[in-house]
Amino acid sequence: MSNTSSGAKDEDTKATLKALRRAARRARELGARTGTPVYVIHDHRIVDLTKQDRANGRKQVKPLSTR
Repeated sequence: MSNTSSGAKDEDTKATLKALRRAARRARELGARTGTPVYVIHDHRIVDLTKQDRANGRKQVKPLSTR
């Protein structure tokens, strides 16, 4: 399916990035709540964000509003 307007692809990309950020934040919230590791690759190394949050004194990630 091709986009007829030139801005549609850019809008889709923006919406996708927003959705990915939202999903990442929710995964981090869940990891903080349940003690489950949340792994990402950062500077070519695997890092557990929940462990990093605890080490930095962050007990929980601020929850998203559910609108």
